[in-house]
Amino acid sequence: MKVALVHDYLNQYGVAERVLEIFHKLFPEAPVYTLIYDRAHIPDHFKEWNIKESFLKKLPFVRKHYEKYFFLMPLAIEGFDLNNFDLVISISSAWSKGVITLPSTIHINYMLNTMRFAWDSYHSLVKARKGLTKILLALGLHFIRLWDENTSRRPDIIIAISKTVGKRIEKFYGIKPMIIYPPVDTNFFTPDERIKKEDFFLIVSRLRPYKRIDIAINAFNEMKIPLLIIGEGSMKGRLGRTANRNIQFLGKRSDEEVRSFYRRAKALIFPTFEDFGIVPLEASACGTPVIAFNGGGASETVEEGTNGLFFYPQTPEALMDTVLNFNSEDFNIQNVREVSLKFSKKQFIENFRRVIEEITKNKKI
Repeated sequence: MKVALVHDYLNQYGVAERVLEIFHKLFPEAPVYTLIYDRAHIPDHFKEWNIKESFLKKLPFVRKHYEKYFFLMPLAIEGFDLNNFDLVISISSAWSKGVITLPSTIHINYMLNTMRFAWDSYHSLVKARKGLTKILLALGLHFIRLWDENTSRRPDIIIAISKTVGKRIEKFYGIKPMIIYPPVDTNFFTPDERIKKEDFFLIVSRLRPYKRIDIAINAFNEMKIPLLIIGEGSMKGRLGRTANRNIQFLGKRSDEEVRSFYRRAKALIFPTFEDFGIVPLEASACGTPVIAFNGGGASETVEEGTNGLFFYPQTPEALMDTVLNFNSEDFNIQNVREVSLKFSKKQFIENFRRVIEEITKNKKI
């Protein structure tokens, strides 16, 4: 069986790319088709893969300003010739589901999210522009939405990463997807009971506006409790200027360092509405409980009283109330970890293999 993998962009290393790595281990001979491949931001071992980049690579400044070429993305993704493959697996938050395949080819789409900028963020994006730019953007996104809805019918099956994303798929495309949660590396993220908990709370996050790290900053400023923040992003300067001395920004850290901080923290703070959110599960795998906003993916991965607590609404006051009532002695390390094991790599691979076997059997490849 000839297999191809399709991925929106290879220009950062996050959850999507870790999922792609798992698929590539399952099908090591499979070529990877992607719109953009920025080698500077992807681990070196990807260079050993057979990666096929779209014509967009020839355009000026595409590595840094790829989003400005959104109107060419449908053309680029449809330009991949996949006629020689029996199975195509696409990992998509926007474009990859739109590849063109033969009726005899099985196309499985693993959807990280619907096209956020064309649906959820449409009005805010258009309102931020003026004059002709505003008109052209609104018109362009209108046609992108039509393309997006139309191409949702191209895969034989769509699998969502969470119930949160599944609801968007149902709303925008009228399709009820299967749910398979992305994996956390429970073999790497483990407890170490020789390490004692220290007197600090922890955030691990990209520092972007939608992450709502400002909620945690305001809450911990008021409480004067130590908070360590790992991560980089456009909001770092602004957040740093508002943070008091009890809050430290540690920048980007290696996976080994992050694991060490997970193990030593009293709890992870997760104030974000995420589509899924792998960080709470990494902390849980290390035996560290989570204090999370009760919305989005965290509501599917945090079991209140077992591996964490919720706060609601998404305000500093609600977070403060939960933190001040948090007692680490209420949580057993092994019970906390047990929740994460439901999302292990082994479980993910078993779930996906079952889908592939079922659909290939029905289509008689």
